[in-house]
Amino acid sequence: MSPSIKNLGCIGSEFRNDARPAVIDLSDPDHPREVDYPTFHASCDAIARGLRRHGLAPGERVGILCSNRLEFLEIFFGAMRAGIIPVPIGILQPKATVEWVVRDAQVRLVFCDGALRANLPDDTPCVDVDADGQRPYEAFKDPGPFEPYAPAYDDVAFQPYTSGSTGRPKGALLSHRAHTWVAETISHDRGFCATDRMIVAAPLYHKHAMNSIKCVLVGGSAVILMRKFEPRRYIEAITRHRVTVLSGVPTIFAMILQQRDLIEGQDYSFVRLATMGGAPASDVLIDEVARMFPRAEIVTIFGTTETSAALFGPHPQGKPRPRHSVGWPVAGNRFRLVGDAGDGDFGTLYVQGPGMMNGYYNNPEEMARRMKDGWFDTGDVLRRDEDGWYYFVGRADDMFVSSGHNIYPGDVELMLERHPDIDQAIVVPVPDEIKHRIPYAFIVKRAGSPLTAETVKAHSLENAPPYQYPRRVIFVDALPLNGVGKIDRKALEARARELSEQARPVGA
Repeated sequence: MSPSIKNLGCIGSEFRNDARPAVIDLSDPDHPREVDYPTFHASCDAIARGLRRHGLAPGERVGILCSNRLEFLEIFFGAMRAGIIPVPIGILQPKATVEWVVRDAQVRLVFCDGALRANLPDDTPCVDVDADGQRPYEAFKDPGPFEPYAPAYDDVAFQPYTSGSTGRPKGALLSHRAHTWVAETISHDRGFCATDRMIVAAPLYHKHAMNSIKCVLVGGSAVILMRKFEPRRYIEAITRHRVTVLSGVPTIFAMILQQRDLIEGQDYSFVRLATMGGAPASDVLIDEVARMFPRAEIVTIFGTTETSAALFGPHPQGKPRPRHSVGWPVAGNRFRLVGDAGDGDFGTLYVQGPGMMNGYYNNPEEMARRMKDGWFDTGDVLRRDEDGWYYFVGRADDMFVSSGHNIYPGDVELMLERHPDIDQAIVVPVPDEIKHRIPYAFIVKRAGSPLTAETVKAHSLENAPPYQYPRRVIFVDALPLNGVGKIDRKALEARARELSEQARPVGA
């Protein structure tokens, strides 16, 4: 054992005696649960002791099938303190997927919301975190001091599951060493401190939310935890709890800005930072976010589960970050952009770095497929400008070919969203007998706008190559979201194919 490797479950322990909020749980927005640092750390210790008392040993796994709530965090950090590996499980996954993850990870015990118990295999030992009456979760805890497990160099801290090319989720093995470095790096780069309050509405089983939580605790800041994202509740929480840091996908910010009756005339000058990731954000969206939060730094971020979110950050000499750039390479990381002609300034991002996962659990084949001569293939397409700044373009899997031209939906969406009457745009491919695939666009237009499909197409032809213009424009009131708050492109692709089939002449 090496005492030099910090236990990830203990991050923020230097604040454990500071009587200020660590977590404000808004599961019931009208009755928030506020927990200070001493109480939070004592609860994490009690979970660690409870796991050991129930016979779990370092290296074994426990599942967490819970909605966003304080107990999720106590279990997550408490398990890691004991050297036990928490496995967050997506609460919106179908029963078959949940059962597969539980079996694949070989979890000894699952903590779950009572309503989700039916999604687990029948023989799974389970602790209900929200049962009335007997309070099994509180009974599981063993209050008292706890000496944290001392991890070895590559000991696994936690094991989230991410979707794979085969359709089976893959368990990423993330170490104490790597993710302590990740949390400390991001917290430092974004300037987290004791006076910060960060709102988290993304599901805790997703990397974005969990990275946010770890960065907050490292800085001694407070987490404002929502059960799920609801635009109006989110805005109310920002105001009520004086939130200083926001983070989410561009869609989240677009949905906030649509609540014009709620935000008009309000003062949000206390917000200092707003980060956007997961997809490119348009100039129009960034400008509107800047108007709503006039003192906030607006930063585009990028990361993956496998290689961490600590890939890009501020310039080491403090040079201003260009708009839309995901940042400058964080020291210790190495990058390649691999395109059709080899390495260059545009292509799929390959990574080496200190935040890398150990591998995929029980899946050496997938690891071998993604590792190329010691470099991890992220599957994300980025470009690098002449000054060395990086920009996210889109997923390589989202790219499609139309009449021999590569179309990256993110590029087309940014072009469409430059139109002042377009709030959001998503472009998806539709099969075509002549051109192979053609772009369709789903558009959320400004309230009261007279925008027409012909206007959208004209805007496209004026501002982009002709092969990129959407052959059909579909106006929608809102875009569907998946379980982690991102646009559900698969659902939109299915809808587009359906519309294409309906438009095909009978007998064609």
